Amino acid sequence: QVQLVESGGGLVQPGGSLRLSCGASGSIFSIANTGWYRQAPGKQREWVAIITRGGNTDYAGSVKGRFTISRDNAKNTVFLQMNSLTADDTAVYYCNVGGPSGAWGQGTQVTVSS
Repeated sequence: QVQLVESGGGLVQPGGSLRLSCGASGSIFSIANTGWYRQAPGKQREWVAIITRGGNTDYAGSVKGRFTISRDNAKNTVFLQMNSLTADDTAVYYCNVGGPSGAWGQGTQVTVSS
């Protein structure tokens, strides 16, 4: 079973940027859709962005224009570049392959606060 490991989270001021990384144990990203999700305290997990195996991308309305998902197949890594962060972006961010019933990482905490 594929293993996913997220990294890059942390504390950032409003308006700042972070880049999250999701590493896989194998060459999975080129053959499966990969998504980023997030879960804020007291809220349900929500979808943030997706990159298909063909390289097409899509974003939730709340992050469109601010977040960019990308992929480096050679490094088995998917990235989430997050710009113009606000307090509403504070959450644990998860990488996912294969949809809700697929593989999940352990999550990385992103906190936006002054």
